[in-house]
Amino acid sequence: MDLLQLLSWACIVFTVGMFSTGLTDLKTMRETKSADNIQFLPFLTTCLNNLGWLYYGTLKKDQTIVLVNVIGALLQILYIVVYIGYTKQKRLVMSQTLVAGTVLVCGWFYFTTFLPQGDIRLNQLGLTCSMVTVSMYLSPLTDLVHIIRSGNVQCLSFPLTVATFFTSTSWVLYGLQLDDYYIVVPNTPGILTSLIRFYLFWRFASVSQSSSPYKSMHM
Repeated sequence: MDLLQLLSWACIVFTVGMFSTGLTDLKTMRETKSADNIQFLPFLTTCLNNLGWLYYGTLKKDQTIVLVNVIGALLQILYIVVYIGYTKQKRLVMSQTLVAGTVLVCGWFYFTTFLPQGDIRLNQLGLTCSMVTVSMYLSPLTDLVHIIRSGNVQCLSFPLTVATFFTSTSWVLYGLQLDDYYIVVPNTPGILTSLIRFYLFWRFASVSQSSSPYKSMHM
């Protein structure tokens, strides 16, 4: 097994593992018959991100990207359907889903209608997907600032932090092997934010010893 194939398997295993952390929320919703205290937008934005990268992987003919994002999109759709079934804010959630679906359709229409096939379409799609992924990795930074001020890491998920670190690292190495910086660049912030979280767990462990640090799977 060569290095590229090894990294491909690492990307698949770690990424599917990261996406599977939502199963904890799924179990909680089924047991409590409620979606209270569980965030919906991470499911929705991750699903859009998966579908964007799925299109990129299809154009690039990269089976690793395709497989990972097919699994990821299916899991996020499952989480979304279950969340809609248990939430008390069905109208709001349905509206957000409709907006996301509209954005997805408009994006697909733009890329397939206004951009020629080949490198131009692939490069613009790669840039768009990269920007979305970077924004998703950087969006919790405001929460991290609050954690630093409060010294309380209860709202952070240690398993998800570990999964994110290994997932981002494997994708960065995979992208470097392919000389594909649309893969390398957006996953680099995932490594950096994971290292910040590791530091916070170490720095404030004594503050949260009496509480579980695994409450939220979407930080």
